[in-house]
Amino acid sequence: YFNISEEIQRALRIGLPIVALESTVITHGLPHPQNFDLAKEMENIVRAEGATPATVAALNGKIKIGLSSSDLERLSSLGESAIKISRRDFARAALKKLSGGTTVAGTMLAASHAGILVFATGGIGGVHKEARFDVSTDLQALADTPMIVVCAGAKSILDLPATLEYLETMAVPVVGYRTDEFPAFFSRSSGLPVSVRLETPREIAEFARMHWEIGLKSAVLVTNPISSQDSIPPEKINPIMKQASEEAQSLGIRGQELTPFLLERVNQLSKGMSLQANLSLLHSNAALAAQIAKEIAANTRIRHI
Repeated sequence: YFNISEEIQRALRIGLPIVALESTVITHGLPHPQNFDLAKEMENIVRAEGATPATVAALNGKIKIGLSSSDLERLSSLGESAIKISRRDFARAALKKLSGGTTVAGTMLAASHAGILVFATGGIGGVHKEARFDVSTDLQALADTPMIVVCAGAKSILDLPATLEYLETMAVPVVGYRTDEFPAFFSRSSGLPVSVRLETPREIAEFARMHWEIGLKSAVLVTNPISSQDSIPPEKINPIMKQASEEAQSLGIRGQELTPFLLERVNQLSKGMSLQANLSLLHSNAALAAQIAKEIAANTRIRHI
């Protein structure tokens, strides 16, 4: 069911740093050809930092770990035929020979299967404000998959306090990279504390090693605040997110359709400001993840846990 590219197989074999990248941002985040450009940019940023990118996606039912340029072009051109693939959807994709982008949870499953320990994304899913029982599978994946996940916090359209409570319950450490506050995706801070502040990629790698050597199996969530110049002040973005949430509820939108609707509507209402913020934090997270992956590759104790 899994197809690991020759480049990724070689990197794994000789212990080179690798960064997994998700693909719903390609299939459901941007239109073509901007989504293809973003996919290439993310991979180029990882390479520029000295690591190997492993973009994960499904093509004709095969879960591919490491995509060629032609794979990326094909993935970015799927349009509405692309499905979102979380953990529950792998068998469906395999049986029906479907193509689509993997979510955070889906990417973590595939990357873990290949033995990749570092993953970069934009923001994780969490507990929705619209319905407290609507909890992203991302949180369960973080609870049971040993991996370093670099993000800009949870998507700020979510219930951030409830999301952090869930992570605490599931023993997922929330690392603030050079910050004491949990980032709010579009904004640098949320007023909510992280569980530990760390200053360098090496310190993050050491923290992860100790976390797993102690016997815990959960991920280490590294939160990397968006840059100051691209951050959107909470007083500007919060009313927009509130309006988008109210519209979603009035339209009865829920399940896997809710997050894409909210993000698209927030982008429309912010006149493209949220999209620019999203692109900025994706680039920053890819670079930090590559730096952490280099520290992981240099530490044989981590690779043999």
